[in-house]
Amino acid sequence: MIMYELEIISEPNIAPVSQVPQNFGLLYSASKSQSDVLCDGFGRIHNYLRISLVERCNLRCNYCMPEEDLDWTSPEDLLTDEEIIRIAKLFVEQGVTKIRLTGGEPLLRTNIEYIAKKLGSLPGLKTLAITTNGLLLKRKLPALQSAGINLLNISLDTLRPNRFKEITRRDGLNLVLDAIDFAIEAGYSPVKINCVIMRGINEDEIIDFVELTRNKPVEVRFIEFMPFDGNRWNENRLVPHVEMLNRICRVYPIEILEFGRNETAKMYRVPGFLGQIGMITSMTDDFCEGCNRLRITADGHLKVCLFGRAEVNLQNAMRNGVSDENLLDLISTAVGSKHARHAGMHLIATSKNRPMITIGG
Repeated sequence: MIMYELEIISEPNIAPVSQVPQNFGLLYSASKSQSDVLCDGFGRIHNYLRISLVERCNLRCNYCMPEEDLDWTSPEDLLTDEEIIRIAKLFVEQGVTKIRLTGGEPLLRTNIEYIAKKLGSLPGLKTLAITTNGLLLKRKLPALQSAGINLLNISLDTLRPNRFKEITRRDGLNLVLDAIDFAIEAGYSPVKINCVIMRGINEDEIIDFVELTRNKPVEVRFIEFMPFDGNRWNENRLVPHVEMLNRICRVYPIEILEFGRNETAKMYRVPGFLGQIGMITSMTDDFCEGCNRLRITADGHLKVCLFGRAEVNLQNAMRNGVSDENLLDLISTAVGSKHARHAGMHLIATSKNRPMITIGG
């Protein structure tokens, strides 16, 4: 472990994809032979699938949901339970080992317990995760845990009741805090807490969130503010992860923890604290070179990059009677066209994409 008490924080030195040697793909030849379908042109194997179950949410977070009305997808045009299960099964058969259920708020999905049970029983699937705002979690968790949900992320951007209402345009902070404690009691360790940090909104609570890790087995994941349609992103509201770390280092010594090539978070811990801290640095230090994630939107579109506009309509193909083999061809073509990295925050901010709530994170 390396201890840090100064403001200068060293980060792992990973070469960008543009600097990777021409034989880069050969390093992954063994994995590629296992699943050509999920291997892109840069040798990245995609074994992590995020499936959005709904577009709706019971909160109205301003960085996720635009203030203006959205053209919501009609219920009949969302993926059915069986379409979700079919897609998940195909991906797991091709080597996906982790599935995350997202939204909107995924706990609003009718039959989510049935979906989770079906996915949790897929041979070869090691992790079935869910990202939730926590409002309904305490009531839903026992059935979901029994169905196979073995990893929890709870979104929480403030620990102050009045500010919670300002950010989410709803009440409910105590419900979320109770859900975190309930999940810990149910044996989840760590419970991951996703916290989007925005300048002028909640950056003054970074230390309060770190304090949560003192006595609780939680992983607070500080997320750089990212641009999506309608969320009024601008660079002045972005708090870079190095600035967040500097704030923390003024109060605590921290140690850097090991993290894998495919991890989205740079990991740290305050010595002696039970939990840990993550920094998701999508804007200022992207992790595209290790990206192993694919996304299915609630209306059945495959997105190979969170910030990319390109999509493939798998739902339309399934409803037109496509075979599994041809569906895999569509998926393989989409994955093969994935770019080396996203375009950078300034170009992303001016490019057309979906609002976050209709992507599913």
